[in-house]
Amino acid sequence: MLEPLNEGFLSRLSDLLLCRWTCRHCCQKCYESSCCQSSEDEVEILGPFPAQTPPWLMASRSSDKDGDSVHTASEVPLTPRTNSPDGRRSSSDTSKSTYSLTRRISSLESRRPSSPLIDIKPIEFGVLSAKKEPIQPSVLRRTYTPDDYFRKFEPHLYSLDSSSDDVDCLTDEEILSKYQLGMLHFSTQYDLLHNHLTVRVIEARDLPPPISHDGSRQDMAHSNPYVKICLLPDQKNSKQTGVKRKTQKPVFEERYTFEIPFLEAQRRTLLLTVVDFDKFSRHCVIGKVSVPLCEVDLVKGGHWWKALIPSSQNEVELGELLLSLNYLPSAGRLNVDVIRAKQLLQTDVSQGSDPFVKIQLVHGLKLVKTKKTSFLRGTIDPFYNESFSFKVPQEELENASLVFTVFGHNMKSSNDFIGRIVIGQYSSGPSESNHWRRMLNTHRTAVEQWHSLRSRAECDRVSPASLEVT
Repeated sequence: MLEPLNEGFLSRLSDLLLCRWTCRHCCQKCYESSCCQSSEDEVEILGPFPAQTPPWLMASRSSDKDGDSVHTASEVPLTPRTNSPDGRRSSSDTSKSTYSLTRRISSLESRRPSSPLIDIKPIEFGVLSAKKEPIQPSVLRRTYTPDDYFRKFEPHLYSLDSSSDDVDCLTDEEILSKYQLGMLHFSTQYDLLHNHLTVRVIEARDLPPPISHDGSRQDMAHSNPYVKICLLPDQKNSKQTGVKRKTQKPVFEERYTFEIPFLEAQRRTLLLTVVDFDKFSRHCVIGKVSVPLCEVDLVKGGHWWKALIPSSQNEVELGELLLSLNYLPSAGRLNVDVIRAKQLLQTDVSQGSDPFVKIQLVHGLKLVKTKKTSFLRGTIDPFYNESFSFKVPQEELENASLVFTVFGHNMKSSNDFIGRIVIGQYSSGPSESNHWRRMLNTHRTAVEQWHSLRSRAECDRVSPASLEVT
């Protein structure tokens, strides 16, 4: 009894497994195998199969080699399953059921195409990370109209200046009619014997009326023009003519000499800037003329009438000041040398300027000491070479500031402000901070440096020490 029972149990177990692999209706529950049909339409593969070469591929290989047709399992007639009267299956029934499954699988494989199908998926690009996101091409969601396109342009990048090709293509008459800034008459001559370049500023004509920025200008009908001359890119060593009072057609007739080798002179650009002097306001640039010296015959020389073009520099620089600082820790003394100044802003129409320098020591936000140099008459390039000493203990040096203010001496009224800088704890700029830092790192050694003067408003805005002095 045990042997038939075992055979019946194995038979039902095999039917159950075969049913779960072959029947599409009883995948969840199947105990009787009564729903299983022998029809090929109901056969469905629900799980993985062993990794072996399929019969249809073996058949195609054998047909290529032997040239004979191979009969597949689908040509074999299906044999229906029969149950024993006691509801149990014998070992022969089990073998028949297994053979029936093999035929059904073979019939499905025979329906496959002769070549495998490849499922091509879209390629995804992206950074290797835990979360992969496909990168899709961006879609232009807004259609730009011509107005939107041109609105993105920055007009100042396309403005007409001396460096643009359009100005170079225009004649002097076209420039004069376009800007209406007047014309300048000048000449150049190079002396090969003495190796210097002579620039002669002769006259100007048709200058525009003055422009007042703060409404303090008294005479709005006439200008007080003068000319600044320099050889680019060196703008520090510039020359300046005298101021011609109340005229739109000034006659200068002044000559200036630049010590420069001939080959170096051919690499420079002559820049002449016409400036309107205003004692009660800031000096305004009327226009400029630039001439590359490589385009002219320097030895032969020549005279030119050139139309003025607008300048991007609306205000004139205030000048430069050369200072030397030295600290002696053992004596607790801070030594200051005012050496010279150059190209200071002219404060007097007839005599240039009478400049002097005021030096003020500020500890924290408290004014401690004030000293000043003598004033030099009728010059904008004064040489002082004057020394001053301030007592500053070493523990208070970090909180000290020096305020240098250049004035134009005026006997009739208050002195004319020219420019200012602050060096120390509350420096007025990076150049001043660098000079103070170098002095702190090199005690007992004098440290010299040029400084560009700043306006009073600029110093008051960045340095609290400037607000504490007059």
